Amino acid sequence: MTQKPKPKIISCNVLQAELEKLAAQGDLDADLVFVSKYFHIDFGMLEENLRPILQENVSSRHGAIVLVYGDLCLGPNGEMKKLAEEYGVVKVDAHNCVDCLLGGKGKVDAVDPNHELMIFSPGMVEFFKDVQAKARSEGVDDEALKALFSGLRGIVLLDTLGEAEKNKAELKKLDSGLPILETKFVGLENLKCVVLEALECAELSIAESSGSQIRSD
Repeated sequence: MTQKPKPKIISCNVLQAELEKLAAQGDLDADLVFVSKYFHIDFGMLEENLRPILQENVSSRHGAIVLVYGDLCLGPNGEMKKLAEEYGVVKVDAHNCVDCLLGGKGKVDAVDPNHELMIFSPGMVEFFKDVQAKARSEGVDDEALKALFSGLRGIVLLDTLGEAEKNKAELKKLDSGLPILETKFVGLENLKCVVLEALECAELSIAESSGSQIRSD
């Protein structure tokens, strides 16, 4: 009996720690492919680096492929959905990485309906920490960095791995000028459900394509 090929998950590595934990726990049986979160600084840069990874994996695939990126990660007009459709892969149903951690389908809008919060996951804490260090090394002063957070009411920290105190300490070092309003434990269950739902859709699509091919033959 031919063994069913293992699916692939192509994800921004802002969610790497969480996805690897799900895999280690046996909750996610898939090969993980990560793309650097630092490409998020520029839509064009992200697309330029994401396309060859999609092409490589689609060309050699035998199983389902799921893209773990939000609707807004390539721009506000559905660019990421169009990219997924172009390569024939299934994308998770989520606005962004934070939405993935909250359960997808736009749940982030309920948490921040007025877009006045900076919502940090552990991966985003690391991202901003590194961006700040790079900016300082290039002579950008801290006041200019704080301007990135101007107009916001405060920070909500999502605790996915039970490391809230560690991440709060890192956030305080950022000295963003914003208070930490809330620490919200979300764990990994929401992300698992979002990814497994997309995997199920991808595998169903492959099964339907195979059935159509058999009938046409």
